[in-house]
Amino acid sequence: MSDSEQKNQSWGGRFTEPTDAFVERFTASVGFDYRFYNQDINGSIAHATMLAKVGVLSDQELTAITDGLEAVRADIEAGNFQWSVSLEDVHMNIEAALTERIGIAGKKLHTGRSRNDQVATDIRLYLRDQIDLIAKELARLQTGLLDLAEREADTIMPGFTHLQSAQPVTFGHHLLAWFEMLKRDASRLQDCRTRMNQSPLGAAALAGTTYPIDRAMTAELLGFDKPTENSLDSVSDRDFAIEFTAFASILMTHLSRASEELILWTSAQFGFIDLPDRFCTGSSIMPQKKNPDVPELVRGKTGRVNGHLVSLLTLMKSQPLAYNKDNQEDKEPLFDTVDTVMDCLRAFADMIPAIQARKENMYESARRGFSTATDLADYLVRKGTPFRDAHEVVGKSVAYGIKTGKDLSEMTLEELQQFSNTIEQDVFDVLTLEGSVAARNHIGGTAPDQVRAAVQRARAELKN
Repeated sequence: MSDSEQKNQSWGGRFTEPTDAFVERFTASVGFDYRFYNQDINGSIAHATMLAKVGVLSDQELTAITDGLEAVRADIEAGNFQWSVSLEDVHMNIEAALTERIGIAGKKLHTGRSRNDQVATDIRLYLRDQIDLIAKELARLQTGLLDLAEREADTIMPGFTHLQSAQPVTFGHHLLAWFEMLKRDASRLQDCRTRMNQSPLGAAALAGTTYPIDRAMTAELLGFDKPTENSLDSVSDRDFAIEFTAFASILMTHLSRASEELILWTSAQFGFIDLPDRFCTGSSIMPQKKNPDVPELVRGKTGRVNGHLVSLLTLMKSQPLAYNKDNQEDKEPLFDTVDTVMDCLRAFADMIPAIQARKENMYESARRGFSTATDLADYLVRKGTPFRDAHEVVGKSVAYGIKTGKDLSEMTLEELQQFSNTIEQDVFDVLTLEGSVAARNHIGGTAPDQVRAAVQRARAELKN
């Protein structure tokens, strides 16, 4: 018989005819779940080791199973393994290959477990491994941000609200705002890892098993903190996948916000930064173009990841306990989320340290838009003027500046004094951009000394 004519040996005894070829293809998951073959083999070795300890398998059977599984792993990694749709998934493909290699001992491996707890274990192991890789790439991006922030601690640029010039800040301070977003993302990622690091292995189909298994042993062998507490929840829970994708959606939203700013800053209208050519592309018709494709793609891929979060939430919303075939649909959105996040983090981690600030353009832009108006108001308040009166004085000063084409720092003392006799020569200490940023000299402020101190604190946190 061909593959499509055979009954699936994992459950075919109940059936009197082979699965329809379309249904076989429609229900199979091996086309995508093969990617956690390593985790499946590791879980099977741990399970077999436990079965031997409790007397279900002999030592000879354990050796045969372990050696056989390692041989299957070697074949997969060498590209010599033939995945079969008729065997549905990664689990049955590996088990069938094992049984073909070692005979009847291979059929004993599944004692005391079900594909329900097997896949729940595999996907946790896979996601745990991916979280650790993502955490490293996220830390690499954070390190790059800190290095750039330290380099640009004195670089003055306009700070915006409503995308209107508001107050001068330093470029280093702005970059540290991105760092704070990523720091929260890293914390969320570790919280997700902690909650998911419990072993469902041994929950079997839904009710546990009658065999004398040792779930604490398999949990320890696989690096889990402990076994899960309830067999029904163990096989049906996908909270960890939803939580990871929620983390990914927030992270991608942060990267998208940063991407939007990079895109604006590279434009001729802003001209704040240059991105190296290797992170940009050109136009097929306009030879002058240098398009910021990397940040644009990251911005676009955010919608993709957000969609995966909605997909997983919708997948789970009406499922009764315990396992349902619906849960096969959890893997593709999860896998794509992992891949997308890793690619976007890599792109950003490579790109951020290579950013070149166009300091003169930033400074000139900060001089426009009366960005030191708040400093003038604060100056008047320190001189005893009530804030509301100071606000009115500054408003009139700005109106005069618009009429005459002068920034506040470009006005003479006499021009400023026509709006308030409280203003004296020392006002120019706060109306300069340098004076404005230097005055914000407290934790969280934009003063260059504070930026450098914040970078040092952040580096110490990253080491821990």
